[in-house]
Amino acid sequence: MVDGHIHIERGAYTLDWIGQFIDKAVEMELDEIWLLEHCYRFEEFIPMYDSVCAYSQYVNAWFHRSAGAHRLSDYLELMERVRDKQFPVKIRFGLEICYFKEFEGFISELAKGKGFDFLLGSIHFVDEFAFDHKAEHWAGLDVDRIYHRYFEDSVFLAKSRIFDGIGHPDAIKLFGHKPSFSLTGYYERLARELSDSNMYADQNSGTARRCPETAPLGMDKELLGILKNNHVKIITSSDAHCPEDVGYKIKELNSLIASA
Repeated sequence: MVDGHIHIERGAYTLDWIGQFIDKAVEMELDEIWLLEHCYRFEEFIPMYDSVCAYSQYVNAWFHRSAGAHRLSDYLELMERVRDKQFPVKIRFGLEICYFKEFEGFISELAKGKGFDFLLGSIHFVDEFAFDHKAEHWAGLDVDRIYHRYFEDSVFLAKSRIFDGIGHPDAIKLFGHKPSFSLTGYYERLARELSDSNMYADQNSGTARRCPETAPLGMDKELLGILKNNHVKIITSSDAHCPEDVGYKIKELNSLIASA
């Protein structure tokens, strides 16, 4: 079993910290873990976020608490230290990168050729709106417009061919908002582009862990079925941000994939 989306941001870049994730992976009977960091954790990516910080005082405060803790070289050094050791599970290292269409060239220049095992592209902002932070931030917004823009950007992400996978491809449903229109067309377009770009989709338990009352486990069943019909590889993941959440509902996610 694989947990393909595990954040290490809450600890120091030490083998002891990585060892805690490995210990939990062994406990959860995982064969492979994919460790990553949000790209904003690195000084080099900070210029991508000027517009989202300007849009919202809340995001501006959050960003300046969280961003720029490291340089990419710090992370690359950690990767090499871990790769020099033997562990009871396979470990892969990557980045989760916020996708902004206007920064495609910037992202490629920073992330390509650095030795990462995978690059995960994710939509976290829709027209500068940080849709997955707080439910109350949706008040008064046009849900249909946000859904249209979210999936349009997701298709552009897949077309960019920068990334190996797309993170939590329908996380927009986190707080229970639903559009008034069918999403089938967007699901089909996204699946075709992911297939053409040889990208995987992230079957992620993180939204359900965060918002169990409003978010179902994993992807929408229709989306999952369409991805399978288009031969898109699907990777199970916990979106853990601490060792305790590694492997969260990975077995259940696999059952959902099998039954879709």
